[in-house]
Amino acid sequence: MLGMHLEGYGCAGTSAVAYGIACRELEAVDSGLRSFVSVQGSLAMFAIHRWGSEQQREQWLPKLASGEALGCFGLTEPDAGSDPASMRTRARRDGSDWVLDGTKMWITNGTVADVAVVWAQTEEGIRGFVVPTDTPGFTANEVKHKLSLRASLTAELVLDGVRLPADAVFPEVRGLRGPLSCLNEARFGIVFGVVGAARTCYETALEYTSSREQFGRPLAGYQLTQRKLADLLVEVNRAGLVALQLGRLKDTGTLHHSQVSLGKLANVRSALDVARTARSMLGANGISLEYPVMRHMANLETVLTYEGTEEMHALSLGQAVTGLPAFRS
Repeated sequence: MLGMHLEGYGCAGTSAVAYGIACRELEAVDSGLRSFVSVQGSLAMFAIHRWGSEQQREQWLPKLASGEALGCFGLTEPDAGSDPASMRTRARRDGSDWVLDGTKMWITNGTVADVAVVWAQTEEGIRGFVVPTDTPGFTANEVKHKLSLRASLTAELVLDGVRLPADAVFPEVRGLRGPLSCLNEARFGIVFGVVGAARTCYETALEYTSSREQFGRPLAGYQLTQRKLADLLVEVNRAGLVALQLGRLKDTGTLHHSQVSLGKLANVRSALDVARTARSMLGANGISLEYPVMRHMANLETVLTYEGTEEMHALSLGQAVTGLPAFRS
């Protein structure tokens, strides 16, 4: 399952649709499970698979594919979220070595990773580095007290004079092209994944209202409840069809990044609406951990933000249809 959509190096080489379906079923349980797989396969592994040297691929991909090693992806910083070009992490040459200094924030799997893909400013622009997490100067601090994605391990990465050999850098890619290509891979998994979360919320609401009786009859027997159930079913299936179409486009090599933005924006919105409505249909029980709806709803608030905020994806779509960038000076 880890990196299942990649070819070679111990990866399964499945279709994009098959990978998406796996993400959907994982997120039907919890967004944290899908996040773990997304970060491992679509961020850390994809970065090495797409941009790494042959030596880097052979060293890391088989172990990452089997789960023998875990990876993370260091792009976001405390002061560089939607604007990754403003990152402050620096990599400077010292003889034949590279020395990295900086901080990364909100890094999934950071505290358990064996290797981190870290993006840093250099004299040649932004470049990516493969950083074993046991390298002196590398520290991962767990982010605690989260109200969302509590099943996911989140970390702050601190790089304090982390010295790497010359072959730790991705050899060819420079600028934001590298990290943004990886984010697009991860967003594709989200498009499918949130359909699973929405489906679980719908199924929970259907089961609850079918068994819960008020005024002498099941809640599901009332017109307002049936209208809500119908609306939820429409949203779950519409989001599923969007995901399937994007998966088919990806499998034919014709998927554009703006279409992924559309899918991420539309499907996360729909999943959140489904979760919120389902929560209300459970009444006070909707806030109980006895039912998964409130947990999914809280998780989806994070999913709405990471891998590109709602606003950034809206602007990406705006640029795609008008040809005018609204967020760059």
